[in-house]
Amino acid sequence: MQFKRYGLRAASLLAALLLVVHAAWAAEPFKIRDIQVEGLQRIEPGTIFASMPLRVGDTYNDEKGTASIRSLFALGLFTDVRLEINGDVLVVVVEERPSVAGVEFIGTREFDKDVLAKALRGIGLAEGRPFDKALLDRAEQELKRQYINKSLYAAEVVTTVTPVERNRVNLAFTVSEGEPATISEIRIVGNKAFSESTLRNLFDLDTGNWMSWYTKSNRYSRAKLNADIETLRSYYLTRGYLEFQVESTQVAIAPNKQDMSITLNVIEGERFVVAGVRLAGNYLGREDEFKALVSIQPGEAYNADRVAETVKAFTEHFGRFGYAFARVQSVPDIDRSTNRVALELRAEPSRRAYVRRINVTGNSRTRDEVIRREFRQYESAWYDSDKIQLSRSRVDRLGYFSEVAVETSEVPGIPDQVDLTLKVTERPTGSVTLGAGFSSSEGLGLQFGVSQQNAFGSGNSLGFQVNTSDVNRLILLNTTDPYFTQDGVSRTIDLYQRTSRPYVETASYALETLGASLRFGIPLTERDTIYLGGGIERTTIVPGTYLPVAYQTYADQFGYSSTAFPLTLGWGRDGRDSALVPTSGTLQRASAEWSTAGEVRYLRATYQYQHYVPLTKQYTFAFNTDLGLGKAIGGRPYPLFKNFYGGGLGSVRGFEAGSLGPRDATTNLSYGGPKKINFNFELQAPFPGAGNDRTLRLYTFIDTGNVYGADESIDPSDFRVGGGIGLSWVSPMGPLRLAVARPLRKFDGDRIQFLQFQIGTTF
Repeated sequence: MQFKRYGLRAASLLAALLLVVHAAWAAEPFKIRDIQVEGLQRIEPGTIFASMPLRVGDTYNDEKGTASIRSLFALGLFTDVRLEINGDVLVVVVEERPSVAGVEFIGTREFDKDVLAKALRGIGLAEGRPFDKALLDRAEQELKRQYINKSLYAAEVVTTVTPVERNRVNLAFTVSEGEPATISEIRIVGNKAFSESTLRNLFDLDTGNWMSWYTKSNRYSRAKLNADIETLRSYYLTRGYLEFQVESTQVAIAPNKQDMSITLNVIEGERFVVAGVRLAGNYLGREDEFKALVSIQPGEAYNADRVAETVKAFTEHFGRFGYAFARVQSVPDIDRSTNRVALELRAEPSRRAYVRRINVTGNSRTRDEVIRREFRQYESAWYDSDKIQLSRSRVDRLGYFSEVAVETSEVPGIPDQVDLTLKVTERPTGSVTLGAGFSSSEGLGLQFGVSQQNAFGSGNSLGFQVNTSDVNRLILLNTTDPYFTQDGVSRTIDLYQRTSRPYVETASYALETLGASLRFGIPLTERDTIYLGGGIERTTIVPGTYLPVAYQTYADQFGYSSTAFPLTLGWGRDGRDSALVPTSGTLQRASAEWSTAGEVRYLRATYQYQHYVPLTKQYTFAFNTDLGLGKAIGGRPYPLFKNFYGGGLGSVRGFEAGSLGPRDATTNLSYGGPKKINFNFELQAPFPGAGNDRTLRLYTFIDTGNVYGADESIDPSDFRVGGGIGLSWVSPMGPLRLAVARPLRKFDGDRIQFLQFQIGTTF
C-alpha cells in the first residue's frame, strides 16, 4: 500500500513538471506576417509551403505547428525539421536527407545490372531519390531475393556508402554470387496408382543431367515447383482421382547452401467413374444445344479437364446470346460405396446485356481506327462472347502490342448494359536486322533489313530487305496496306531483284530475275484468305559452268532474257498452335501463277499441307506434303527457269540439295523439272536431358519424293527415299535444323549428302 502511494506521488510530480515545461515551451498565438525557409539545398521552397497547413495571414498556435512538423517529416525528404519564431515571422529550419548520386553493382554475372536497378527502384532506392539508411537493409534483402530466385542461396551482398559533394552519396553493392544450389533429390510420398518415376517425369524440375547447363532444370524455383505441382494435380484429376491433393511440400537446403531436396506428400484418394451428367437451372429452352457441348462421357473416369471445358463452353454459349454474367457450376454427387460420381451442371444466365461503349486504352502511337477496325463486336449490339474473343485475337495478331486484354464492366444504374475496355501495351514495331547464317546447300548468307510494321501508327507496313548467300541473293522493297478497302482487303506492292545459282561454285550459271508485283488479300472467313495479283518479271540466263544443254537450247531459241506478266492466285490457312514450335494443328498453302502475256507463257501451281499430332506431352508426329506442277501454254515450251528442284532439307534429306529430277546429258547434273512431289514424316521427341523444353528437340524422319520432267509421268517406283535423325533448335539466330540422313532407296548417279543443316527454316 505504501508503494502504491509513493508511485502516485511520483506520477503527480512528473505531471506537474511536464505542465511547467509545456508552459515554458508554449508559444503565444500570433498572426503570421511571413514564412521563411532555411536549410534547403535541392528541394524547392514550394514543396515546403504546399505541405504545411499554415499560410501567411493564419493564426499560429502550437497545435498547428506540431501538425506542420509532422507533415514535413512525412515527405521523407528531411532528417530534421524545427520551427523558430522571430516576432511575427515563422522560420522553418530543415536539414535535407542526402540524395542518391549513383548506384553501382560489382561482381554481378548472373543478372543484367538494369534488372537489379529496376528491383531496387521498386522499393524506393534509385538515383536522384532521397537516401535513407533504413532502405539499405531492404535493398540488400531485395538483391538476395533476386538471387534466391535463381537458386543462388549463398549470395552475399556488401554495401558501401560514399558521400560526395552537394549532400549526395554513391552506393556500391558488391555481390559475391557463389555457386547455384542444385536439386539433389525429388521425392513423392503416398503415391500408389502410379510409380514415382512416372510422376517425376511430368516435372520440369529434375536432379540434373549432362544438359543441365542449358536447361537449368536442376535449379530450384518456387514458380517452377508450383507449376509442376499443378501438372501433377492435373495428371491425377484427369484420370479419375477426384479427391487427389498434395498434403504438404517440403523444400530443404543443406548447410552448404548447394544441395536441395524436395519432398511432396500426396493423398491419391479413390478413382471415380462418371455415373451420369444432368443439367439443372435455366438453359433458355436450349437444353439440346447445351447437351451437345458436354464433353463428359458417362462410364469413363472422371476428367477435370473435360469438366472445365464443358463449363467454359456453357459460359461462352450463354455469351453468344448476350448473357454476359452467366454462371455455370459443376456440382459432384459422390457415391463412395461404388466409386461413382454424378455431375450436375447448374446454370443461371442472369440477365441479357448490350454493349454500350467500347473503350481503347494504352495506344499512344497506334491510331484508334487501326484497332477498332479489327473489332467484330459493335457498340449498341448484343454482348457476344465469340465476337469479343475474336476481336481480341484479331487485335493481338496485328503484332503491334505485347499485351492485349478485354475487360467487361457493368454500367452503373443500367443493369442490362456493359462497357468493354480493350487494354493494349504497345511494343516497338520498327526494326533493323543484321544477321548471318550458313547452310550446307547455300553456304554463307548475310541478311540486312529495315522494316516498320506500323508506320506512323497507320497499320501500314514498309520494308527493305537484302539477303545474300553463295547460291541465292535477294533485294526486296515492299509495302502493305492491310485495309486498302474498308472491308479488310489488303494491298501489297513488291519490287525485287533475285539471283539464283543452282551450284555453290561462283563460276556456275545463274538465273537473275528483276520484277514487280501487286497483290490483294481478300478475307473469306476469319481463318481463310485468298490472294489475287499480277506482276512483271524479266529473267536472264547468265552463262557459266554446268549450264545444261536444255538451258542452252532454250536460250538459242528464245534468247537469254525473257519477260513474263504472271497473274497470281493464292489461298492460305494456318491453324497451328505455334509458328516456330508447332505441336498440333494444320497449315495449308496453295498458289497458282499464270503468265498469259510476254515472251514466256506458262501455268505453275503449288500446294503444301502440314499436320501435327500431339502423341503425348513430349512426343509429336508431323506430316508434310509439298506438291508442284508446271505446264506450258500458248504453244511455247515450259520455261526451264521456273522448274522445281528436289533434295536436301525441306525435300528428301540424304540427297544433295537440288540434285533430284532430270539431269543434263553432259554434266549429269539436275536442272529441275515442272513436276514435284514430296512426303515427309517426322517423330519429334525431347532432346536427352532437355526435359520438356520444346525449343531443343530430336526427331527421326523418313522422306520420299522426286522431281519429274514435262514428258515424264509421276511413278512412285522412282521415288527416292531417305531417313535418319535430326536436331531442331530455336536458336538466337533463328530456327536451326540439322539432319544426319542416308538414302533408303537410291539410283545410279544420285548425289548423296549425309549431313545437312540450315538456319532459318522449319520442317
